[in-house]
Amino acid sequence: MAEKLHLIEEKEAITQQPDFWGNPAEAQKVMKEIKSLKLWTDAYAKVEEAIGEIEVLFEFYKEGDVSEDEITAERAKALKAVEDLEFKNMLSGEEDRLDCILAINSGAGGTEAQDWAEMIKRMYVRYAEKSGLKWNLLEETEGEAAGIKSCEIEISGDFAYGYLKGESGVHRLVRVSPFDSSGRRHTSFASVHVYPKIDESIQIELNESEIDRQTYHSSGKGGQNVNKVETAVRLTHKPTGVVVTCQIERSQLRNYERALDMLKSRLYQIELEKQQAAKDQVEGTKRAIDFGSQIRNYVLFPYKLVKDLRTNHESSNPDAVLDGGLDDFIKTYLMQY
Repeated sequence: MAEKLHLIEEKEAITQQPDFWGNPAEAQKVMKEIKSLKLWTDAYAKVEEAIGEIEVLFEFYKEGDVSEDEITAERAKALKAVEDLEFKNMLSGEEDRLDCILAINSGAGGTEAQDWAEMIKRMYVRYAEKSGLKWNLLEETEGEAAGIKSCEIEISGDFAYGYLKGESGVHRLVRVSPFDSSGRRHTSFASVHVYPKIDESIQIELNESEIDRQTYHSSGKGGQNVNKVETAVRLTHKPTGVVVTCQIERSQLRNYERALDMLKSRLYQIELEKQQAAKDQVEGTKRAIDFGSQIRNYVLFPYKLVKDLRTNHESSNPDAVLDGGLDDFIKTYLMQY
């Protein structure tokens, strides 16, 4: 901790130099580093403060001036501070601090699956809002009758990727379909893929000759230009087959720039997966996160239950989970793996 505090002092001294903002990109990088370091030092300070408060209260308790309930309440606060610090320790990878892009695709099943994909989208939007993270819709393809076929959402804030990286996989819903007049039970699937959004500290080199660029008319809502001109952009990276699209901006140039950033982020994620696979082979281990596997069941009928198949963590309140109450599932996964 002393080393982190010393680093903060050094970097804050740099910010006081007269020409600090002469290079805005480098200045922003330094400011982000300071903010990242302070997340750790502030969390550690909270633990120290909570423990100190318990020690003081305990002395008063021995004198009969403080109740046992007050001690218990303060102990709970201290445990929460320790758990938060331990949880942050799980997010020590360089990429964990980054923003992320969350891609959702409906499975087979037409309207039923597309409605489920939209429910998943809403769940993560609500999680972001409740967690103090910002979100921005990058791309969305609406379903024919209801729901969405696919979408990509940018989620930004401290450790956005670190928190959400374990959400990649297939999500399964069991319910009585609102689209079935016979009231039969249906099973629907939607896939989620989370990848880090690279920033200026990570350099990804792209060869323009390896990128196929296409433009088309946007299908979403927008200004008077959006549906009249080919503002939407689709990029295909030929060596990997990765395809990204962006249509939220009013101009083709801005959509291209955003799509290029998305492509770089996808390629960075592929590289991370390759590195992890090599590490697993050397260590003889396999991480629990498998991007093509089913990770969680959401049962609304004949009983109510959400269960994570990797950790066995479950909740009997799916309405709360689908309203963004994912904290316990996310923390259980990260603490276990």
